[in-house]
Amino acid sequence: MAEVGLAFLSAILGVVFDKVVSPEVVDFMQGRKLTEGLLRKLKTAVLSVNAVLEDAEEKEHTKPFVRDWIDELKDTLYDAEDILDEIATKALRCKLDAEFQTTAGKVRNSISAFLNPFIHRLEPKIQEVIDRLEHLAKQKDFMGLQVGLGGKQYPQRPSNSFVRESDTFGRDEDKKKLIDLLLSSDAGGNEMCVIAIVGMGGIGKTTLAQLVYNDSRVKRHFDLKIWFRVSEEFDELKVEKSIIEAATSTPCPKFENSEQLQVTLKKNLNRKKFLLVLDDVWSEKPIHQELLGQLLHYGARGSKILITTRNEKVALAMHAIATHHHHLKLLPQDVCWSLFENHAFLNGSSSNTDPKIREIGPQIVEKCKGLPLAIKAIGDLLWSESDVKKWMNILKSDLWDLPPEKTTILPALRLSYKYLPSDLKHCFAYCSIFPKDYIFEKDQLVLLWMAEGFLQQSEIETMEEVGNRYFDALVSRSLFQQSLKTNSGFVMHDLVNDLAKFVTGQFGFTRLKGDSSKEIGKMTRYLLYFGRNSGNFKKIEEDLYKAKQLRTFLALDCNAWSEIKMPKTWCLKVLSMSGGSVTKLPDSISKMKHLCYLDVSFTAINRLPNSICMLCNLQTLKLSKCYNLDRLPRDMWKLINLRHLEIDGTRKLKEMPIQMGKLKCLQTLSKFILSKHSGSCIGELGKLINLRGKLLIQKLEYVRSAYDALDASLKDKGYLEELVLEWNPPKEVLGISESQRDVLQNLQPHKNLKSLTINYYGGKEFPNWIPRLPSLSKLKLIDCKYCCALPPIRQLHSLFIDFQVLTHMEIIGCDNLQSLEGLRAPNLSRFILNNCKSLRSMPDKMHLFLPSLRYLELKNCPEVKSFPDRGLPVGQLPLLSINFPVLTHMEIIGCDNLQSLEGLRAPNLALFILNNCKSLRLMPDKMHLFFPSLCYLKLVKCPEVESFPEEGLPSNLKQIVIHKCKKLIANWKGWGLQILPSLVWLDVGGELKDHVKSFPGELLLPTTLTNLKIHSLEMKSLDKEGFQHLTSLVQLEIWNCPKLKNMPEEGFPASLCILEIWNCNPVLEKELKGKRGKEWLKVARIPNIAIDNDHIQGDEWAAWRSPYGP
Repeated sequence: MAEVGLAFLSAILGVVFDKVVSPEVVDFMQGRKLTEGLLRKLKTAVLSVNAVLEDAEEKEHTKPFVRDWIDELKDTLYDAEDILDEIATKALRCKLDAEFQTTAGKVRNSISAFLNPFIHRLEPKIQEVIDRLEHLAKQKDFMGLQVGLGGKQYPQRPSNSFVRESDTFGRDEDKKKLIDLLLSSDAGGNEMCVIAIVGMGGIGKTTLAQLVYNDSRVKRHFDLKIWFRVSEEFDELKVEKSIIEAATSTPCPKFENSEQLQVTLKKNLNRKKFLLVLDDVWSEKPIHQELLGQLLHYGARGSKILITTRNEKVALAMHAIATHHHHLKLLPQDVCWSLFENHAFLNGSSSNTDPKIREIGPQIVEKCKGLPLAIKAIGDLLWSESDVKKWMNILKSDLWDLPPEKTTILPALRLSYKYLPSDLKHCFAYCSIFPKDYIFEKDQLVLLWMAEGFLQQSEIETMEEVGNRYFDALVSRSLFQQSLKTNSGFVMHDLVNDLAKFVTGQFGFTRLKGDSSKEIGKMTRYLLYFGRNSGNFKKIEEDLYKAKQLRTFLALDCNAWSEIKMPKTWCLKVLSMSGGSVTKLPDSISKMKHLCYLDVSFTAINRLPNSICMLCNLQTLKLSKCYNLDRLPRDMWKLINLRHLEIDGTRKLKEMPIQMGKLKCLQTLSKFILSKHSGSCIGELGKLINLRGKLLIQKLEYVRSAYDALDASLKDKGYLEELVLEWNPPKEVLGISESQRDVLQNLQPHKNLKSLTINYYGGKEFPNWIPRLPSLSKLKLIDCKYCCALPPIRQLHSLFIDFQVLTHMEIIGCDNLQSLEGLRAPNLSRFILNNCKSLRSMPDKMHLFLPSLRYLELKNCPEVKSFPDRGLPVGQLPLLSINFPVLTHMEIIGCDNLQSLEGLRAPNLALFILNNCKSLRLMPDKMHLFFPSLCYLKLVKCPEVESFPEEGLPSNLKQIVIHKCKKLIANWKGWGLQILPSLVWLDVGGELKDHVKSFPGELLLPTTLTNLKIHSLEMKSLDKEGFQHLTSLVQLEIWNCPKLKNMPEEGFPASLCILEIWNCNPVLEKELKGKRGKEWLKVARIPNIAIDNDHIQGDEWAAWRSPYGP
């Protein structure tokens, strides 16, 4: 572990010192006496301030002038690092130029002439930095700083990128009370039901809300759940858009005006019981209560809004009545100790720990004052620490005693930061530029750290691996936590974000949308601009002009770049304009010689200037989703430090530049596009030995021979996890099969490969290496039209291990594939077969050889006639349920010759769809026994199915859809649906030639039914006896029934709230629209009626959206 320093500054000092003595700088300056002497003086000056640094950082909390001294020192050290970077860059530039020259004489003469002006310009800069450092060192006596006071080293918890289960010690009663409030049907008689969790920062409000939100009872109770993080700015528009996205499961569309948004919002909430969580609300503005009242008015009765806030006035402003204010209290001491034990000791117990530590521990916990966030932070800091002295250091720290008016940072968080290793301090402090609640990705942040020089490569770890380890360490110390919104994103708690901003001070700056009040300082090194459609472009340009020493500029969600000049700061290392309106980069970008990270992804850029290839320090170039990008710079091979080139989604890109194989450091290459030209041949790919992650190789038809395919050296690329091999669809078949087979055979990847996709392969056989990939978990074969069988299978005794770890398999558009016999994949959970027109048989003994299958989709495979018939005998009833023991989702679509499903057993199947199976006659037998978990059943265009199983359907069924099943609809009186106790949705539609005179018939549907859709039938009337017993019916939809003349004689059940009729008998529709006559009187009491999409009574409502299936 790196030596522990006491603050952010120590990390900067270490970086500067390492660069002063680095081989690049020392070798470059060798023989230049004046500059060499200055560098030695710089080294001495750095050591002199380092001697008193630790004491200075101890005293900055009590002596403000010490804080000023530290800021000045930071600024000077940043300047020193910039000069050293400039020397290292010049050294690298000279080395590269020497390699590009053809004669040694030219090299010596050109470099000598090139360097003299540079050295003369550099020396005054070095002298100035030395003078500033010596001046700062001389002030140590005046400030009473002592030499050599050191920090302590603490062990680090073993870490990974996953957040541990939420700690909920002592919150069981809180959780129970909140769930009771959410599930209560009355909510105190208050129409606007807002519930508030109130408590101080770090007490666990969000954690408790999350526990409640994810509780199974709450999930079942509400039709729709929405989580929205509010924080300091309450943006009503964002809240409304989040609701629409949650309701539709799609991105919110753009609206021309607020009226359109309100209409959409109303449609999607109408008659739905929803739960909206507004996390971390600060604003007390009364206008927000209007929004909440409106939302609850749109939704069904019983909808709830749960807010978390630090301020009870906010709860009152949101109209949360007093009985619905849940005040979250500090944890009692015994619970605090249990939580602390869980974080500080192996196995969560202190029973085997030194008695002195067990004595000190509760005293430390007492200082955390019952605050869970503080307890976790200190527990993570002391994890597995056995040195009693180090426990005593934490207990006796002066930081516990800082008066509240002196700081807003929790003492426990200060201590957690104080004892971080110095390398981690640098990485953590960098995150201060992120706005509160900003979601960041692990991989992206590691690349930013690398660009800033925070990560040092070793013989056993790459810089990326070091960064991943640092990130996991910050997660393990509770400084980063997993986002509630995404599986891969992370956030910082508000109080942790405050800590990062405190330690970074004026060196980090964040400007949010519409915020022009704050002024950026000249010491700022890291700047983030966040906000779309902000018109204050001039302010951004002013910021860039003032911060001349800027190192990072991130523009997030900003489209202002078409009107803003590129920043001209000479020491910029990170530049991101992702998602902006930039269309081109100027040639002058080559002057940003320190640039290590450039992100112009999701922009309309179509070319990069060739001058970008002068950026010899560039490590990361992001061009993802640049849909207009049609070529890469011709001299890209000069970017010798490039490690990550992201070009996925660049659909117009036709080929790679020449000599890509010279990029020896390259690790990420989204795709490699071959061409006719020798400069973009597959041999260049073979030279990139460090590739990892995912690689797509396109236009493999340009591989001239199987021998050339060996040059790719895929077998040696052990870090690749995903590989996509793609040919262009062949224009002619003759001669293709054999050549492509041999090429694919020689493209064998390393045994570590986890995912393989083969697109548009023209061979007739797959290579024999596919089943021999021991780590392969995902296999896709797409449009391999000429293959007749799967990859060859080995001897019988090896069948169970052919695809030992395969979990996902897709075979799409393989027209000649006839058989899947011999397929063995014990861990396969998802299996998709689509458009395989010659496929006749499924894998044999699927129940034995595919025991983990959860999702099976069979679509447009017209020659498949049956499932395997070699299952277990029907007589062995207790064993039949193991045929598909874990299958949950099954779709069979377009299989014209499939005749029978007898023998199919799937005890966990929840969703079953049969579509366009024209020869299917028999449904699975004894479905009530062998499909006990089935919730959703859909049959479409299965004209030969006459009936459901004689024993009936599964009792757990909640929704049934029957469309265009001629014989089944003709036999509707024998369906037996009236005995299904859970059925709530029924959708029945035929063809107009289906003779059904009246529907639904007396006592033929269950009383539990809430939603009924009837369409495309020749019925003339609705059966009065059939409707009267449907006492739970809420919504009825009837369409495309042109002969329907009459509503039920005795009307509809009192429970019916919504009636929709369209494209039915014009006379009936006219009478209902006119709200007169006999038929109108039968429906007049229904609150909401729509005829031909015209809402003649009540408000608009959302379209039908089943909670049980698609």
